[in-house]
Amino acid sequence: MGVTGPTGPVMDRDEVDRALARLGAEHEAIETSLLALQDHAGRRLLEGAELTGVTRERWASTEASITLLWTYFDAYSDALRSARDIRARRRWSSREDLAELTELLSGEAVTIAGSAAATANAPTLHGSPGRLSERYSLATLVDRMNELYATSLDMVVAADAVWSALPARIDLLAAELQRTRRLAHSVGVRPGEHPAGDDLERITRTLTKLREQVISDPLAFWQPAEGSSAPGGGRPDTTVYDREARALEDVRREIDAVLTVRQDAEKRIVALRDVLSRADRTLAEARTARGEVLAKIAATEVPVVSGPPTALQEQLATAAEYRRQGQWHRLSPLLESLEQKAEDELHRARESLTAVTAPLAVRAELRGRLDAYKAKVARHGFAEDALLVERYEKARRMLWSAPCDLRAAEQAVLRYQHAAAELLGGPRVPDQGGPEDDRRGPGA
Repeated sequence: MGVTGPTGPVMDRDEVDRALARLGAEHEAIETSLLALQDHAGRRLLEGAELTGVTRERWASTEASITLLWTYFDAYSDALRSARDIRARRRWSSREDLAELTELLSGEAVTIAGSAAATANAPTLHGSPGRLSERYSLATLVDRMNELYATSLDMVVAADAVWSALPARIDLLAAELQRTRRLAHSVGVRPGEHPAGDDLERITRTLTKLREQVISDPLAFWQPAEGSSAPGGGRPDTTVYDREARALEDVRREIDAVLTVRQDAEKRIVALRDVLSRADRTLAEARTARGEVLAKIAATEVPVVSGPPTALQEQLATAAEYRRQGQWHRLSPLLESLEQKAEDELHRARESLTAVTAPLAVRAELRGRLDAYKAKVARHGFAEDALLVERYEKARRMLWSAPCDLRAAEQAVLRYQHAAAELLGGPRVPDQGGPEDDRRGPGA
């Protein structure tokens, strides 16, 4: 440092040269950044867009800030050019030149009109927005330009990021939505007739409105990154888009199910007819068996067998009509319901047949038990025993007569079993409490 000037110690030639080199590098970097901002695709889009909401407010401020940036840069360039001209006067600068350069390079030598800062709503250096002009040092001017550049770039990058991400995705989803609507229409899924058709209409309205809002107010769909100070730190807010994409996927799955119904409808209807036919045949067999039981078995309560389910036949006819008319969205839930009901009906018919034929099964079991004991007695050489012959014939007459009294016939079989057991020296056959208590046979 040399002698002291108005702004402090006067810089020597080496200090001046170093300061000019540093300020020149800063000038080049700032100019490059400003030109990049000027050519930024997001800035050009913002200039030509019809903005609304928070984006319109932010862009008005940002546009003024960019204008102020260029004002600051021009003033900075003029000051740097003046300093270079002074330094170029002489190879060895005089003390007066060095004092002037010191004031220009380190003092508040740059004057900016107060109206420029006011236009950009930028705070002045001394906090006096009403002043006609402001004086800045080159270092302070660089700090102000960096601050304005960062806030301006942040706004431009955020808007450009939203415009680059969301409209294209919305357009792709809208195209998929149109394909889904055409497919839905082909299978009869229409608004007002099917919930999926109503969902498609709602998704269409939402996407149309979302795209309009994204184009006019992109910053409303921007989420800044917490703790990030870098320009453009954050990501587009895709909450609404993601929700509608999931809703469309749900509708598409439902329509795929309807398409599957269209492909398999005939086969499923034929299968349903087969199940209901088997249920009808089983019920007819049960009714025939009930008549046989009532004729052959005495003193027995036989369940009543219901008729075929006419409601299911009517629903099956409706399903066939839906198939002929191509009303697949109505056919799908009807077939699912019918398939479950048809299986339930077949199960009920089988249970009815089992319940009706139970007395015949008991009689057959008693007949088998009686013949099994007779064969056992014959193997031991007691086939001609008078008591056994008498009791066998009595039990046989009961079991092979119609109507058969099952309780009396079972007692007769038990008496024959007791007599056979005593004659053979085996354990006594326990008394039976009813016709269904012990049907295991003599070899148990």
